[in-house]
Amino acid sequence: MPVSPPAPLPLLKRIPPGLWTALVWGVAAVQPIVEYVLMPPRHEYSLSYPRDGLDSLTAQALLALAFLVVLTGSVLLRRRTVVAYGLVVVGTVISAVAWRQDEVLPLQFLGVDVALCYVAATRPRRTAITATAGTLGVLAGYLLLRWITGGESGTASEPFVALTAVIAWLIGDSVHQARAHTAELHARAAAQAVTAERLRIAREMHDTVAHSIGIIALQAGAAARVVETQPARAREAMITVEHVGRETLAGLRRMLGALRQTDQEQEPAPRHREPTGHDQGRTQAPLRPAAGLADLERLAATTTAAGVRVEVWWQGKRRPLPVDIDLAALRIVQEAVTNVVRHAAADHCQVKVEYREDELVVEVVDRGKGGGTNTENPDTGFGLVGMRERVALLGGRFTAGPRPGGGFRVAARLPVPAVAGTGSGATAGTR
Repeated sequence: MPVSPPAPLPLLKRIPPGLWTALVWGVAAVQPIVEYVLMPPRHEYSLSYPRDGLDSLTAQALLALAFLVVLTGSVLLRRRTVVAYGLVVVGTVISAVAWRQDEVLPLQFLGVDVALCYVAATRPRRTAITATAGTLGVLAGYLLLRWITGGESGTASEPFVALTAVIAWLIGDSVHQARAHTAELHARAAAQAVTAERLRIAREMHDTVAHSIGIIALQAGAAARVVETQPARAREAMITVEHVGRETLAGLRRMLGALRQTDQEQEPAPRHREPTGHDQGRTQAPLRPAAGLADLERLAATTTAAGVRVEVWWQGKRRPLPVDIDLAALRIVQEAVTNVVRHAAADHCQVKVEYREDELVVEVVDRGKGGGTNTENPDTGFGLVGMRERVALLGGRFTAGPRPGGGFRVAARLPVPAVAGTGSGATAGTR
């Protein structure tokens, strides 16, 4: 099945985080140069960005170095996140030194906040907390230095800048947790899908192989008992064994082929590879129509030929069924008949299939032992479990147990959607 290409990411998400950091930091660094140095003098004057603050070559060199360090950190932000974040912080400090600032202004620290948010979103929590603590330490150093030199006056900007850093860490940490939770949900869903597929394959193999092996064992035993006295019957039984064995082997090959084909569809095909004859045979092999109640008569004939007579009763107006319901009904009958052959020690059983307006009723009864166990071949219980799972997946009801008058009864009610359609009618009858 072709895989549709993923939807393109929004424009904001397609921009690398390093470019965001460089843009925000660059705009915050260029804005005071344009406003307070390049523009004509105005009445407003900034103490943090004086007009002659960049007159000296040292100040210009420091500011150029700050740009170089921050741009380097922005380029390395995706590959060397922690080192790159440290370069962004160092470049911000160098920029403050170039302007002879004794504090970090909020606008100039926005680039650091963007980088810190990316660190918290992509790196383990311990690493993000360490980066945040280092940033708060730098801000505390500014505040402590002014307090020691006696330059502290008015309202300090460091507490507000520290608050923006903490908010950036909280946003990044929430993104990190959301991604981790999403990855966990995807992994859990994938595991559940694998488990469900394994159970489906196990049910299908059990229902098909167990029935065929039961018929083979019964026919082989009959042939062994009459091989000397009735060679013709023994030969007929062995022909049946061969026929059932070939059908079972073909079914297993089809199932394995379907599994291999699914795996190949999920894997990208290698480039510039010419298909071999083996590959062409595998991909172009015709698929067998899905099994269903149309195969019930053949199932009954095979089982009857093996020594256990199967009477099929059709009731109601027969009509096409959804594939999953049709297959489930056949597998339930097949497994129930297999249990009769293997465990009931009965010479016949009855199968009733009733088409109702909104449901399909399947019932298999026999007059054998009724316990479903055999001292020589103890029942593992997988058959009843598989039937119950099939019915539960379709939202139906399933019952199985000994009958009051002796024997065993298996019954399933499968809801049929109203859109299943109608077909040619068939009156109630027996076989």
